Amino acid sequence: MSIGFAATCLRATLYIFLVAAIAQGVYYEALYLPEGRFSERGFTELAQTGLLALSTLLLLYVRFGLRELPQVSLLLLAFVASSLVREQDAHLDAHVFDGAWQLLVALIILPSLYSVIRHRRAFAEQFAGYANSLSFGLFAAGFLTTYVFSRLYGRGKMWEAILDRNYVRTFKDAAEEVVELFGYALILIAMIELLLLARYWALARRAG
Repeated sequence: MSIGFAATCLRATLYIFLVAAIAQGVYYEALYLPEGRFSERGFTELAQTGLLALSTLLLLYVRFGLRELPQVSLLLLAFVASSLVREQDAHLDAHVFDGAWQLLVALIILPSLYSVIRHRRAFAEQFAGYANSLSFGLFAAGFLTTYVFSRLYGRGKMWEAILDRNYVRTFKDAAEEVVELFGYALILIAMIELLLLARYWALARRAG
């Protein structure tokens, strides 16, 4: 799939606006929501849920609407949907039962893994095509940002060492949650690129 220069510039501009809007939202949260900032009620946490929800919807369309990369999209869908459930852990523990999110994640992950393992040859063939795409590169960057770097960067001991006697937990929470939010933004952009790629493949298949 070749991308023209004009289309590349348009998409890059839209992605820049998305990232800028997220950063501005974090700024407003710190400025105007001092009581709930970087908590379950703050902009950052709600934005994380929103980005994951959008990513989940895009993957559902790729999987069941376009019917492209069925095994790859299923595994991605399981991962993103599980992350969405994980972000609701406090609400689920409080309003359903303690440990509800673990049960829901297991119900999402286990059948998906079973399907991928059962169709592992098809998965390997589909992944070979997906691995060379812009979407996969962005997804890998989002995964490393959210699930590796944010966890290490947001360690309390690190911020205690940096701030010494001026340490306040808010610094640690802000560092971890904002980096995590950016990672989710990268994952959303990756899913947008996957949708465009899958749509191109679907149209090419119908034309051919």
